[in-house]
Amino acid sequence: MRSNIFFIILGMGIVTYIPRMLPLTVFHRIDLPPFWRGVLRNVPYATLGALIIPGMFLIQDDLWFGMLGFFSAVVVSWLGANVMIVVFVCVLVLTVYTML
Repeated sequence: MRSNIFFIILGMGIVTYIPRMLPLTVFHRIDLPPFWRGVLRNVPYATLGALIIPGMFLIQDDLWFGMLGFFSAVVVSWLGANVMIVVFVCVLVLTVYTML
């Protein structure tokens, strides 16, 4: 039973690793036009927006909680921070807000 679980986890790891590694190894010498580099550079921010904005409208208890998280994410990303920094600052701001 345990060996089955190990092979399932190993198989899932291989299946998720291949699509991430193939573009890195196959397309590493291709120079993309500036437009496509800009599009790919903004994908993390678009994904972050797709996760934050619907959640902001679904909050029923405290509307300020969603607004504060949204505006802190917008301000920090507008300043050019990395996506991980944006998420960290939003979590920090909302943690401080809940402590008040």
